[in-house]
Amino acid sequence: MIRVDGSALLLDVLVAPRAARAKLGPVHDGRLKVAVAAPPVDGSANRAVTLALARALGVGKRAAVIATGHTSRRKTVRIEGVTREQVEALCE
Repeated sequence: MIRVDGSALLLDVLVAPRAARAKLGPVHDGRLKVAVAAPPVDGSANRAVTLALARALGVGKRAAVIATGHTSRRKTVRIEGVTREQVEALCE
């Protein structure tokens, strides 16, 4: 679920677009569930996912980017400037 990639961490997430409100968690099938209000159209859900994770971790919005799964609900997000402990706390 959480892997080290050089100076960044890779986090596996499961996206739930068009949710009533943005919410992080719980962990589902080894992936952090990220609910966002944005629809999966023109990358808006992807932007909402990276913004939600960046805000929750206290980093800039450009610190989180989609590494894989741009068109899938199952994505891997690359996050710069955080520790493994910070990400693990988010997944609890």
